[in-house]
Amino acid sequence: MGDFKKFISMYWGAIAGGILALILACTSLYRLVIGIVLVGMGMWAGNYLQHNKENVKNKLKLFIDKM
Repeated sequence: MGDFKKFISMYWGAIAGGILALILACTSLYRLVIGIVLVGMGMWAGNYLQHNKENVKNKLKLFIDKM
């Protein structure tokens, strides 16, 4: 019994993640999660572009010039 408790305490995050992934896969909620993640990434990218406009322009110019 002590080994089982040690196993659970060592890998509880992986076990919880696996159970959550199984529930999401079985209920097709993964589509909602993917949508939320994509919206969040879009918001982050927009904020980054807004605050680092000059750096992005310079990097794009260098990238285009290399092509």
